[in-house]
This record gives sequence, structure tokens and C-alpha cells, in this order.
Amino acid sequence: MPVPTDLQAFIRVFSEVLASCTRKGETGRCIASCVLRYGMYDLQLIRGKLDRDLRILPSSYRRKVQPFLSEWIFGRYHEILSRYRSDGFAGLVEPVSDPLLFRAFCGMLPRGCDVPGDGYAPYPPSQAPWYHLFLYLMAGYAMYVLDEPGHPPGMPFPGGAQVRLCDGVYYCPIRDKEEEIFYSLCNYCPALQDAE
Repeated sequence: MPVPTDLQAFIRVFSEVLASCTRKGETGRCIASCVLRYGMYDLQLIRGKLDRDLRILPSSYRRKVQPFLSEWIFGRYHEILSRYRSDGFAGLVEPVSDPLLFRAFCGMLPRGCDVPGDGYAPYPPSQAPWYHLFLYLMAGYAMYVLDEPGHPPGMPFPGGAQVRLCDGVYYCPIRDKEEEIFYSLCNYCPALQDAE
């Protein structure tokens, strides 16, 4: 499907519809309905941007983080489509775990998607919000359908710290360190700040 003509309006309306979801399955179906709009060309552009962003990292860190990011983005994409096509969201009747945080995330999407990129994306700047939305959808699925953190567990951050799971609770070393950046996933993540 082509990129919506009026991206800001599309994202605003989609965000409002998403915010009206109260259950995990309903949230997953809503996210999937948007994810279905991304075609192979879109995925190639997203992959190209990811590869470019990874190329500028030191090689030792790049080798550690690349598998996590690829699986997190493209593995989630395929998981969402598979669940949608097999009606796998029907059984997820539990309410979204933190409805206030979820609605705050949905409210952030129109402005967060509109943040200018770095200018090195393989798509026109006018289409950047569409591709930003894709990444937010993958994170939203993880955080509000699966109750997982916004960053993949085990993925190392610079310095070696990582999101970890302990006794059923996710802890993140940077959870509370991004508060001033309104569009940062950290502000909407269900993980707790890691004290270690």
C-alpha cells in the first residue's frame, strides 16, 4: 500500500483509535491493521535505514546489537502478521496492563512520528513519519500486548548494561534517563529502572 497522502492526519486518527483499545487482543489487532499497510518496499527502506544507523557504530558494539535489533524489528513484524492472520489476538482478553501509560504512548505518537530524522534516511523526509510510526508500532506491540520492554531484553547498551528479566519483572538501566526526550520509548516502557 502506498504511504498515506496526509500522514499527520492518518497518524493522529490512528493514534486516537489505538488509544481507545482497552484489551491486549484489541490493541494487537489495531496495531496489525496498520502494520498490514507496510509493504516489502517499506521494509527494505526500514532495513536500509537500520543498516546505515548500525554502520556508524563501533564494529564490536555493532556485532553485539545488530541481531537484537533485527529480530526486534523484523521478527516482531512477522509475529504480528502471523498472529493477525491466525486470529491469535482473539485469546488475548486481558486488559492492557497500564492503561494510563498506554494512552500517554498513543498521545505521543503524532508528535513523536513528526520528529525530523537525521537526514540520511533512504526515503524522502516528508515520509519519515510513516517509517517512525512503524518502529513505534513494533515497540507498542511489545510493551502493551506482550508486556515486554521497549528495548529487547539482553540487548547491550553502550557501556555493557542491558535490559534484564528478574522474577517476572523487566529492569532497564536507562529507563528513567530519557525523561526530557518526549518521544523516547523509555518514557512509555513498562520496565522498571534498574538500580544496579
